[in-house]
Amino acid sequence: MAAVAALVLALEAVVLTFVNLFLGEVVQEQDMSLGGIDPRAMTASAWVAAAVIGGYLALCAAVLARTAVRDRAPRGFLRIVLISSAVVHGLLGAFSLGLVGWTAFVAMVAVLGLIVWSLTWYGEESPDSEGNSAPSGPVIPTSR
Repeated sequence: MAAVAALVLALEAVVLTFVNLFLGEVVQEQDMSLGGIDPRAMTASAWVAAAVIGGYLALCAAVLARTAVRDRAPRGFLRIVLISSAVVHGLLGAFSLGLVGWTAFVAMVAVLGLIVWSLTWYGEESPDSEGNSAPSGPVIPTSR
């Protein structure tokens, strides 16, 4: 599941990066201004947004790919990154329903579902006495 989510987020990173780069080029070529803002500032901000959004989603995709390869849940900061990505997709889904329509809403909620499923698919692991990670849960004694 984490591999599918990683693939979807990587594709989303590429698409959103190109959309922002395209919007920056349109603003630059049309010499547009919004509320008196310099068109070069708008172009630069679109390009910076492309880098930030693409980098953030690529990081999330890399964390999910690492999770799929290692077959272990991400911990610490990497788990927080994935949780923040899930929250962002939930908010974008809510906004897109009113602004864009049901298709965008379903796409955002599908990505949200993949991220949340990847986060919950792997159980919490706790280290044993030797420092190895073992699944938490009841300990069943074995007979000798």
